[in-house]
Amino acid sequence: MFLKDQSVDHRKIGKKLKLFIFSDKVGTGLPLWLPRGAIFRKNLENFLTNIQEKSGYEMVVTPHIGSKTLYVQSGHWSKYGKDNFKSISTPRKGEEFMLKSMNCPHHCEVYRSQEWSYRDLPKRFAEFGTVYRYEQSGELHGLTRVRCFTQDDAHIFCTKDQLLEEFKKVIDLVFYVFRSLGFMKYTIRISLRDPKKDYIGSEKNWEQAEKAILKVVEKEKIKASINYGEAAFYGPKLDFLIKDSLERNWQLGTIQIDYNLPERFDLYYKGKNNEKCRPVMIHRAPFGSLERLIAIMIEHTKGDFPLWLAPNQAVILPISEKYIVYAKKILNLMQNCDIRVFIDERNEKINKKIRDSENNKIPFMIILGKKEENNEMISLRRHGVGNIGTFTISKGIEIIFQEKEIKIKLKS
Repeated sequence: MFLKDQSVDHRKIGKKLKLFIFSDKVGTGLPLWLPRGAIFRKNLENFLTNIQEKSGYEMVVTPHIGSKTLYVQSGHWSKYGKDNFKSISTPRKGEEFMLKSMNCPHHCEVYRSQEWSYRDLPKRFAEFGTVYRYEQSGELHGLTRVRCFTQDDAHIFCTKDQLLEEFKKVIDLVFYVFRSLGFMKYTIRISLRDPKKDYIGSEKNWEQAEKAILKVVEKEKIKASINYGEAAFYGPKLDFLIKDSLERNWQLGTIQIDYNLPERFDLYYKGKNNEKCRPVMIHRAPFGSLERLIAIMIEHTKGDFPLWLAPNQAVILPISEKYIVYAKKILNLMQNCDIRVFIDERNEKINKKIRDSENNKIPFMIILGKKEENNEMISLRRHGVGNIGTFTISKGIEIIFQEKEIKIKLKS
């Protein structure tokens, strides 16, 4: 999207804050994450991993490539193969691999790896899976459109009786993620098939999936528009569009119901009478793409990230080198409290250190001089606010620690 105010462009802010870069030698549309950017990504991953583990998800890891036959079976080859990265040949004749463009076929094979009973379901497999898609060079734009991105992907395999409840739980999770990230305005769209387009699967499967989404939306009294022709090629979906601080709409979360891939991969579980039953598959990704989410967050916050997400939460600014030993004591105490902090040991005047910390949007600055060392205190500054006072070490740590905690609760 075109930005009238170039000062909030995530590419400029990302470079200034040393979050990510692009290199022509590495390849167009392939981001390189710098240390601060890697921390930011990891913070988002840890945030969602923690929620998922509490909600009964199990983390899996799948390869970045897969046999071409896997994607032929899933239908991704016929749908996207020609427009994606070409297949990878090997020294073995007739053997072909593809860069992974979707995680779902791999998760189907994870499910197939053992037998399940109805008592075992639902199974919820989650992964931060990196995928590769050959976007045209004219469509690439910073982190919002890249050729390599990481999805917060999960696939839920459940019985038909569990479908509506599982779908509702995912909706609650998406809402929680939005609130935690500061996106309070959003719209919801039901994406159904267009009868004129080609989709995989039977009419019966599509009718069941579409009715299920409409039923959940009606039961939960969710306001949603209906968009025909925007369904995934294997099933209908519920899309979530957030509105950022610049009043732009972005699609983030998506939830999809799929009766078709379980058929294609012959997935089943044993029912109450030991009969073979076909599970229903829910695809879901609250973030959508980590790269795109981070771009949106950079522009939404102008780089002033919530404390719990900030790569560096605090910087210790000794007035001179005489106070480095005291600074290291404070550093150790704060690191023991899981505060991401470092010492600015440069031989610069304190005003320049403060100014640089403000420009780098570091949330807390800890000023240390003779008064602070003699009294075992610390002086705190808050980015964008200024001095907030002088405190005992324990009280200063408490102020920072309390702000970095997420106060929002996920519905049980």
